[in-house]
Amino acid sequence: MRQFLTIAANAFMELVRQPIFLLLMTGSVLFEIFLAVPYYFAFGDEPKLVENSALAVMLLAGLLGAVLSASSSLAREIRTGTALAVLSKPVGRAQFLLAKYAGLAVALSLLAYVNMVGVLLASRMAFDAYGKTDMAALGIFGAGVVLAYGLAGFSNFFLRRPFVSDAVFALVLLTTLAAFAIFQFTSQMESLGTAGQVNWNLLPAGILILFALWILAALALACSTRLDTIPTLAVCTAFFLTGLVSDYFYAKAGGTIGGGGASWWASTLYTVLPNWQLFWLADAIETGKSTFQWAYVGKAFAYVVCYAGAALAIGTALFEERELS
Repeated sequence: MRQFLTIAANAFMELVRQPIFLLLMTGSVLFEIFLAVPYYFAFGDEPKLVENSALAVMLLAGLLGAVLSASSSLAREIRTGTALAVLSKPVGRAQFLLAKYAGLAVALSLLAYVNMVGVLLASRMAFDAYGKTDMAALGIFGAGVVLAYGLAGFSNFFLRRPFVSDAVFALVLLTTLAAFAIFQFTSQMESLGTAGQVNWNLLPAGILILFALWILAALALACSTRLDTIPTLAVCTAFFLTGLVSDYFYAKAGGTIGGGGASWWASTLYTVLPNWQLFWLADAIETGKSTFQWAYVGKAFAYVVCYAGAALAIGTALFEERELS
């Protein structure tokens, strides 16, 4: 267990020290806040437009981070020989792969947390045609991001600490504090019933997006046992795009969702492909269905455990046969 935790912790720290991880975290959360700044003409649906767009940014940033982090965590170590050095110790390949996934899952959870803070802030800052941009909230959050980078620069220059990882942790802390200050000490004019309020129903939607990232991370890690970064990105992109339209093609093959009726090959493909639509809850939230969400999240977690477990089992089998020398 100690070896597992050590490898997982090292994998996590290696990922948060990647500049691309910091850029993804900063760029995505700032863009989510920016979505609540311009004026829209959506006939009263401006908050819904901002919330759905922010969730989409959270999903896309996490998908890109999952693939790049998985490739960086495993494929590069196989290529450089680091994995061989670790496996020369009394560490099994299955334990090594699962520990890498654990570190990757924690890093993605950190990325999703910061993005979720941005989504909630965007829902709070959204305004309709009769409102105006919440400059106070925008200034507080911007100051938090600038201060996070300033603290990381200070620790790097004076304490000789790594800039990227310190910036990531400072960003997590200061975005949380900035969100707390905005929620508690600022107010937004409410010209409609939903504008200016935090939509806490977005929390289960954000958790479901995190589940989708865990599944894609498992797929990317399984691909990384045999492929490099670019092929892994291509395979995961194919899984993502086909999974988005799996319901449509399954229906075209004569199947009904939950009722069967399709041919065996269509049912097999529909089972193998991850159905990303199951993890998009934004439409249900906007229709006012808020009573079933947490029960649905529990069912989705069971699906994630089964699918990610199957992907990691395949990845372990491929990794066992991989020649590392």
